[in-house]
Amino acid sequence: MRVSAKSDYALRALIVLAGHQDGAPVSAEELGRLQEIPHGFLQAILADLRRAGVVMSQRGQSGGWRLARDADTVSVADVIRAVDGPLVSVYGLRPEAVRYNGSAEVLQHVWIAARSSLRDVFEQVSIQALADGRLPRAVTSRTQSEDAWQPH
Repeated sequence: MRVSAKSDYALRALIVLAGHQDGAPVSAEELGRLQEIPHGFLQAILADLRRAGVVMSQRGQSGGWRLARDADTVSVADVIRAVDGPLVSVYGLRPEAVRYNGSAEVLQHVWIAARSSLRDVFEQVSIQALADGRLPRAVTSRTQSEDAWQPH
Protein backbone atom coordinates (compact mmCIF):
# COMPACT_ATOMS: atom_id res chain seq x y z
CA MET A 1 0.00 0.00 0.00
CA ARG A 2 1.12 3.52 -0.73
CA VAL A 3 0.11 6.19 1.79
CA SER A 4 -0.51 9.41 -0.11
CA ALA A 5 0.73 12.80 1.04
CA LYS A 6 -2.93 13.76 1.23
CA SER A 7 -3.71 11.05 3.81
CA ASP A 8 -0.53 11.73 5.77
CA TYR A 9 -1.21 15.48 5.91
CA ALA A 10 -4.86 14.91 6.85
CA LEU A 11 -3.90 12.67 9.75
CA ARG A 12 -1.23 15.09 10.96
CA ALA A 13 -3.67 18.02 10.89
CA LEU A 14 -6.29 16.02 12.77
CA ILE A 15 -3.78 15.01 15.44
CA VAL A 16 -3.14 18.73 16.04
CA LEU A 17 -6.87 19.46 16.25
CA ALA A 18 -7.44 16.57 18.66
CA GLY A 19 -4.55 17.78 20.81
CA HIS A 20 -6.19 21.17 21.35
CA GLN A 21 -7.56 20.62 24.88
CA ASP A 22 -9.91 23.58 24.86
CA GLY A 23 -11.50 22.60 21.54
CA ALA A 24 -10.92 26.09 20.17
CA PRO A 25 -10.70 26.35 16.40
CA VAL A 26 -7.26 26.29 14.82
CA SER A 27 -6.58 28.29 11.67
CA ALA A 28 -5.45 26.50 8.54
CA GLU A 29 -2.36 28.69 8.59
CA GLU A 30 -1.47 27.44 12.08
CA LEU A 31 -2.13 23.80 11.16
CA GLY A 32 0.05 24.18 8.09
CA ARG A 33 2.82 25.87 10.03
CA LEU A 34 2.83 23.30 12.85
CA GLN A 35 2.98 20.34 10.47
CA GLU A 36 4.74 21.92 7.48
CA ILE A 37 1.78 21.33 5.16
CA PRO A 38 1.44 23.55 2.07
CA HIS A 39 -1.50 25.92 2.60
CA GLY A 40 -3.35 25.29 -0.68
CA PHE A 41 -3.03 21.54 -0.31
CA LEU A 42 -4.24 21.72 3.30
CA GLN A 43 -7.29 23.75 2.31
CA ALA A 44 -8.31 21.04 -0.19
CA ILE A 45 -7.77 18.33 2.43
CA LEU A 46 -9.84 20.21 5.02
CA ALA A 47 -12.63 20.58 2.45
CA ASP A 48 -12.62 16.79 1.89
CA LEU A 49 -12.68 16.19 5.65
CA ARG A 50 -15.56 18.66 6.04
CA ARG A 51 -17.59 16.87 3.36
CA ALA A 52 -16.99 13.61 5.24
CA GLY A 53 -18.20 15.17 8.50
CA VAL A 54 -14.82 14.86 10.23
CA VAL A 55 -14.10 18.59 10.68
CA MET A 56 -16.08 21.81 10.67
CA SER A 57 -15.04 25.36 10.09
CA GLN A 58 -15.89 28.41 12.12
CA ARG A 59 -15.83 31.81 10.49
CA GLY A 60 -14.82 35.07 12.04
CA GLN A 61 -11.86 36.60 13.80
CA SER A 62 -11.44 33.66 16.16
CA GLY A 63 -12.42 31.16 13.48
CA GLY A 64 -10.64 28.14 12.15
CA TRP A 65 -11.07 24.39 12.06
CA ARG A 66 -12.07 21.88 14.70
CA LEU A 67 -13.23 18.30 14.86
CA ALA A 68 -16.90 17.77 14.04
CA ARG A 69 -16.94 14.44 15.92
CA ASP A 70 -15.28 13.11 19.01
CA ALA A 71 -11.69 12.15 18.13
CA ASP A 72 -12.27 8.69 19.60
CA THR A 73 -14.87 8.01 16.91
CA VAL A 74 -12.69 8.96 13.93
CA SER A 75 -10.39 6.18 12.73
CA VAL A 76 -7.38 6.31 10.46
CA ALA A 77 -9.50 4.35 7.96
CA ASP A 78 -12.20 7.05 8.06
CA VAL A 79 -9.63 9.71 7.24
CA ILE A 80 -8.00 7.79 4.40
CA ARG A 81 -11.40 7.04 2.87
CA ALA A 82 -12.41 10.72 3.18
CA VAL A 83 -9.39 12.07 1.33
CA ASP A 84 -8.30 9.19 -0.93
CA GLY A 85 -11.26 6.83 -1.31
CA PRO A 86 -11.29 3.07 -0.63
CA LEU A 87 -8.41 1.52 1.31
CA VAL A 88 -7.72 -0.91 -1.53
CA SER A 89 -8.69 -0.56 -5.16
CA VAL A 90 -7.66 -2.40 -8.28
CA TYR A 91 -7.84 -0.32 -11.44
CA GLY A 92 -10.16 2.01 -9.56
CA LEU A 93 -12.53 -0.79 -8.57
CA ARG A 94 -13.16 -2.23 -5.13
CA PRO A 95 -11.64 -5.72 -4.82
CA GLU A 96 -15.02 -7.47 -4.70
CA ALA A 97 -15.94 -5.90 -8.07
CA VAL A 98 -12.81 -7.10 -9.90
CA ARG A 99 -13.27 -10.11 -12.16
CA TYR A 100 -10.53 -12.40 -13.39
CA ASN A 101 -10.54 -15.34 -15.77
CA GLY A 102 -9.43 -18.88 -15.08
CA SER A 103 -6.33 -19.39 -12.98
CA ALA A 104 -6.06 -15.66 -12.15
CA GLU A 105 -9.35 -15.74 -10.17
CA VAL A 106 -7.37 -16.41 -6.99
CA LEU A 107 -5.83 -12.94 -7.26
CA GLN A 108 -9.09 -11.38 -6.12
CA HIS A 109 -8.64 -13.19 -2.79
CA VAL A 110 -5.24 -11.55 -2.34
CA TRP A 111 -6.79 -8.08 -2.75
CA ILE A 112 -9.61 -8.92 -0.34
CA ALA A 113 -7.11 -10.26 2.22
CA ALA A 114 -4.95 -7.14 1.86
CA ARG A 115 -7.96 -4.93 2.52
CA SER A 116 -8.90 -7.01 5.55
CA SER A 117 -5.37 -6.69 6.91
CA LEU A 118 -5.38 -2.91 6.45
CA ARG A 119 -8.75 -2.67 8.17
CA ASP A 120 -7.32 -4.63 11.12
CA VAL A 121 -4.91 -1.76 11.72
CA PHE A 122 -6.56 1.37 10.32
CA GLU A 123 -10.00 0.84 11.86
CA GLN A 124 -8.54 0.20 15.35
CA VAL A 125 -6.54 3.42 15.55
CA SER A 126 -8.48 6.58 16.38
CA ILE A 127 -7.35 10.16 15.99
CA GLN A 128 -7.52 10.48 19.78
CA ALA A 129 -5.21 7.49 20.21
CA LEU A 130 -2.74 9.15 17.84
CA ALA A 131 -3.02 12.49 19.66
CA ASP A 132 -2.44 10.70 22.98
CA GLY A 133 0.43 8.61 21.58
CA ARG A 134 -1.27 5.39 22.68
CA LEU A 135 -1.79 2.78 20.02
CA PRO A 136 -3.84 -0.38 20.56
CA ARG A 137 -1.79 -3.43 21.56
CA ALA A 138 -2.89 -5.25 18.40
CA VAL A 139 -1.19 -2.49 16.40
CA THR A 140 1.96 -2.08 18.49
CA SER A 141 2.49 -5.84 18.51
CA ARG A 142 2.88 -5.70 14.72
CA THR A 143 5.88 -3.39 15.14
CA GLN A 144 7.78 -5.55 17.63
CA SER A 145 9.69 -7.77 15.24
CA GLU A 146 12.80 -6.46 13.53
CA ASP A 147 11.43 -7.78 10.24
CA ALA A 148 8.51 -5.33 10.44
CA TRP A 149 10.98 -2.44 10.16
CA GLN A 150 12.92 -3.88 7.23
CA PRO A 151 12.15 -2.91 3.63
CA HIS A 152 11.60 -5.88 1.36
